[in-house]
Amino acid sequence: MKSLLIVDDQAGIRLLLNEVFTKEGFEARLAANGAEALQSVTEKEPDCVLLDMKMPGIDGVEVLKRLKKDWPHIPVIMMTAYGEVELTEEAIKNGAEKYFTKPFNIYEVRDAVKEILHRGE
Repeated sequence: MKSLLIVDDQAGIRLLLNEVFTKEGFEARLAANGAEALQSVTEKEPDCVLLDMKMPGIDGVEVLKRLKKDWPHIPVIMMTAYGEVELTEEAIKNGAEKYFTKPFNIYEVRDAVKEILHRGE
């Protein structure tokens, strides 16, 4: 079973993504902030990370940099609010696979995760 770490400070988004990916047969784990996300990856590496760009504390770009430093093989997909273009470019430069602008189409996100996870098969 493929595992996915969902990182977003908005509970509603975490729960929505959790529901969609659990229905798809993924093991979904949730983190509300960057510190929780890094702790979670340390405990058990996910196959993919869905990461919000703007969070209190450690922001998404910083989490991305740390993930890519210690776990360069884990694909990361960024989620960003409309208009954060410069952050998005920085995220792609730092190794994010792709990004989605909120409000995103949940099925596009689902398909992107599936595509990234099935690439190596």
